Amino acid sequence: MYFSIIIPLFNRPNELDELLLSLCNQTNKQFEVVIAEDGSTLKSDKVVEKYKDKLSIIYFEKPNSGPGLTRNKGAEKANYEWLIFFDSDCIIPENYIENVTTFLKASSADAYGGPDAALTSFTPIQKAINYSMTSFFTTGGIRGGSKTLDKFYPRSFNLGVSRKAFDTLNGYGKMRFGEDIDFSLRLLQAGFKTSLIPDAFVYHKRRANLRQFFKQVFNSGIARIDLHLLHPGSLKLVHSLPACFVMGVAVILILSLFYPILLLLLISYSIIVFIDSLIKNRSIKVALCSIASSWVQLVGYGSGFISAFWNRLILKKGEYNAFEKKFYD
Repeated sequence: MYFSIIIPLFNRPNELDELLLSLCNQTNKQFEVVIAEDGSTLKSDKVVEKYKDKLSIIYFEKPNSGPGLTRNKGAEKANYEWLIFFDSDCIIPENYIENVTTFLKASSADAYGGPDAALTSFTPIQKAINYSMTSFFTTGGIRGGSKTLDKFYPRSFNLGVSRKAFDTLNGYGKMRFGEDIDFSLRLLQAGFKTSLIPDAFVYHKRRANLRQFFKQVFNSGIARIDLHLLHPGSLKLVHSLPACFVMGVAVILILSLFYPILLLLLISYSIIVFIDSLIKNRSIKVALCSIASSWVQLVGYGSGFISAFWNRLILKKGEYNAFEKKFYD
């Protein structure tokens, strides 16, 4: 069983270097690497040259179009029957390909996804963002790897799909944000089977700072409404919880002008996040950063959701995104 690993890339030569190095250490070498440079001004050709003798690499440049359509271009140049998509900010454990091969040989899955984790070498902010993206106390949870889900929606930072399924869907759609959920929804609607492979995890560096993280989650909130319009019935109550959180916080802040004791509710939430992160990360610094990243995630996602709900569903405006030129940030 051979795989084509496809990596959309935009101004990330240092991250690509780490990713390719991790691929060199795979215990199973039955794969090629397709790198699609998506209109980068900071190119990775010299990094690629370092690994030409160690990996089977296809490297090409294209005009900027965003990660979804860039993945499609990479798939066009891929040679094998299974496609694996990684984000450029991932580091791959050495037994990843081996674990995936073992699972797929015993499975009827047409596509799979895996969890993400944080390396000890990651910065406190990166570890905190990883915590908030996988924590029960934010919107994380299902990204981490629950085996109890009736349907699993793989995310493109770590997604594998058969060539047959990919071609049937004509690849990714034109969405610049939320394109991975759109892809997963269309997979399931077409009758393909998706699976979670808990052992196929990657180390995901995520955003380097909270400003970039806010942009990401704000657009994720907007994308959830766009997905609802594209796929009626896909919007669940859980998706609105961050918006409810934002409105609840606003009400508490207003009422606290008259009843200051209500601020204890917000303080209590921060304390819960701190204790939970401290237990999981065993670092006071990461736990403190986790308070900030959790607030950024909930407020950013919730605000984006409310903005899109008002503009798209109430005012009936067309599709839009904030920070459009920064969909890799």
